[in-house]
Parts: sequence; structure tokens; C-alpha cells
Amino acid sequence: MAKVTEGYMPFLGHQTYYRIVGERKDNGKAPLVFLHGGPGSTHNYFEVLDCVADMDDRQLVMYDQIGCGKSYLDGHPELWNQDTWMDELDALRKHLDLDECHMLGQSWGGMLQICYAIERQPKGVKSYVISSGHPSSSLWAQEGLRRIKMMPEDMQKAIHHAMETQDFTGEAYDAAVAEYMRRYCDYPVTEDSPECLSREKKHGDEAYLYGWGPNEFVPSGTLGDFEYVDRLNEIKIPSFICSGIQDLCSPLVAKTMYDGIPDSKWELFTHSHHMCFVEETEKYIDLLIKWLNQHD
Repeated sequence: MAKVTEGYMPFLGHQTYYRIVGERKDNGKAPLVFLHGGPGSTHNYFEVLDCVADMDDRQLVMYDQIGCGKSYLDGHPELWNQDTWMDELDALRKHLDLDECHMLGQSWGGMLQICYAIERQPKGVKSYVISSGHPSSSLWAQEGLRRIKMMPEDMQKAIHHAMETQDFTGEAYDAAVAEYMRRYCDYPVTEDSPECLSREKKHGDEAYLYGWGPNEFVPSGTLGDFEYVDRLNEIKIPSFICSGIQDLCSPLVAKTMYDGIPDSKWELFTHSHHMCFVEETEKYIDLLIKWLNQHD
């Protein structure tokens, strides 16, 4: 089993936690940096891919973005915007000497890759794996509202009432959102699931609320104007798009990225929701290793 090294990077007067699996080798294989979702989730679920370090003899770098997990922080609503998270990614690359690397971003992490590629035009990034991300908050919301029409009528009413009143509380609303997430996001965790999926973690609720919004289909936070569909052709880094058939990242959202990014590939995982690498791990790892070696 590959060696695991943990540490903290100073950032904006706070600390960003990172976790490194494996050691850097002079074998022509660039490290793979993981960008988790949320905003406000953690790196935890990426640990199902720890075996890639041994299988591909490649170093893996994971971290908890500021505001969540072992980098938890709240009471700073001014921080929760894409510039903060892009700055943190730049700082991490510098801190860990990641002059060359691949990046794998899931959900919000995939969004982060898109804005990072376009706004920062980073050097040394060999490829992206955009896992269930999106290029447009309005498109994400549009697809969410379309799918809500397929839910039971009482749940539709609860969600629309919450949106009209801006009161995102109450049993009926909570039940409707839980059903929406069950259909398109959540992976059922059982006693046989990897420990990293059930491990207690510190969610960045403030980062999610101020960065994104109260739920997946109301992007009212600082990322509400995240709109890059018309600029996807500016991404010159080879990009592998992964999405699930019943994913928050609907096939339309995934196809929009595939159509817009010039050097891209798209794999639709037919037995997955929002976490393809958890629900179809073996297939995901096989495709991931082939992709990374193709673009080293």
C-alpha cells in the first residue's frame, strides 16, 4: 500500500489540509490532483481511488478546500467565491511543487477546473478529468427544475413554494429535496461501503450557502453567475468528461461540455448517479489510468 503523507499549507492566515498518496518518482508520470465538490464537501470520497497510486505508480494529491473538512472555517462569507478557491489551488501547486500535474475535479471541483483553465490559463496541467461538473449555473438550475417536474405533485409544490417565499425550511420541503438528491446524487452507504464514505466529516455549510445557494437548483450565491458555455473553446487542456446516467450533471450538461471543449472525451456511466468513481469504481479506475498515461 502506498505511503500516505498529511500536512497543512498556510493560506490567507488559515490552514489548508492536504493528503498525499504515494511518492513522486522520475517515471514520467505527473501527480494527479483531486478537487472535491461542494463547495463545502471534503476529499474523503476520493480515497476510494487510493489504489491508483499503486496500480499506476503515480502520486495522488488530495486536499480539503478552505471552509470544510480539516480546513474548516466559517464566519468569513467574504471568502466564498471562485477567486479564493482558484488562489488556493495555485498556492497548493506552488507549496507542493506541482509544476506538472493532472487534475480530477468532481461536481464543484469540475467547475473549478473550468474557470481555472479559462481565467488562469495554468501552465503544466497535462489533462483534466471533469467528473460530474458543469459550465453554467443557469443550465444546472434549468435541468434541476426540469427534473422536479417528474417528482410527485406534493413535492413539486413544496419546492416551488420555497422558491417563491425564499423560505427553504419545513418538513415538506426537506422531504422533497431529499427525494431529489436520492434520485440524482446520493450513493447509499451500507456497512459494506468503504470507510471513507461513512466517516464523520465537517461540512462547509457556510461555504456552500454563500458560494452556491440553499440547494442544487437555486444557485443564489457567488457562483450564481458562473457562465462559461460560450468560452469552453478557450480550454486547451485535454479534458475527460465523466457523468452518470442519473446524475445531477445531466446528459445535456455533460454533452454541453463535450461539445464546447475542443480536445475532450465523454464517458456516460450507465449505472451511476453523481459519483461515478464510487458507484462504478473498477470501470472508472480503468478508464482513468488509460487517460492519464495517454496524456503524460
